Amino acid sequence: MPTGPPRTRMDDITVERVLRVVESIPAGQVAAYGEIGAIVGVGPRLVGRIMRTWGSGVPWWRVTNASGDHPLLARALPQWEAEGIAVAPHGRGCRMAEFGADLEELRERSRARLAELDEA
Repeated sequence: MPTGPPRTRMDDITVERVLRVVESIPAGQVAAYGEIGAIVGVGPRLVGRIMRTWGSGVPWWRVTNASGDHPLLARALPQWEAEGIAVAPHGRGCRMAEFGADLEELRERSRARLAELDEA
């Protein structure tokens, strides 16, 4: 039996919730797909699909996999450099221990923006 967050279909509210959490990631920090999903209540793959389709208007360069690797690192590098995010020695992303956003802080930063959607 599968474990983890429940699967949610990609509706407008789910998309908006993911994008609002991404907008809440502080400059100079990153968050993993799964961390964003944990806040929204969806799985990391759905977060990835949402980012691929609708993420161009939010700071997409701050979203990585759980290891800190970025699928579009070459495109993300100018933003990472501007925000002080250093590439790890392996060259595929950053060190989550150093640049990963604090999940509770991110949840708190997102709370008001997500509540607006819940009230609508």
